[in-house]
Amino acid sequence: MIKKIDHIGIAVQNLEVAIEAYKALGFEVEEIEEVKEQMVRVAMLPAGESRIELLEATSDESAIAKFIEKRGEGIHHIAINVESIEDAIEKAKKAGMKLIDEKPRRGAGGKLVAFVHPKSTHGVLLEFVEG
Repeated sequence: MIKKIDHIGIAVQNLEVAIEAYKALGFEVEEIEEVKEQMVRVAMLPAGESRIELLEATSDESAIAKFIEKRGEGIHHIAINVESIEDAIEKAKKAGMKLIDEKPRRGAGGKLVAFVHPKSTHGVLLEFVEG
C-alpha cells in the first residue's frame, strides 16, 4: 500500500526567496504551480526518489497562511505515496484516526490527496498522495 515518501511540505513566506535558498544548496526546481483550491503556490524540488515541496499562501485564508501565522515557516507535512488513496483513507478510518479529508481532493500536480489530522499521527500532518 505505501510506496515511498512522496514529499516533505515546507511552508514559506516567499516562494522565490525560498527557491533561491534551496538552489544555493544544489536543489533544482522541477515545477512551480498554483493550486487555487488550496490557495497556494507550490514549487517541487526533486531529492532522490522524493521531493521537497515549498508552499506559499496566495490568500490569508489558506491553511499555509494560518500555519505560518501560528508557527512560522517550517515543515508543514509529510506526504506518503500510496497505491490507492481510497484504501489508505479506509484503513485510517478503521484504525480510528481523525481525518481532515474523508474523500480525496486534487492537490499539486493534479494528484489525488487526503490528509490525516496531526492528533492521530503524534503531531505530524500526514498526507496521502495517489500516483
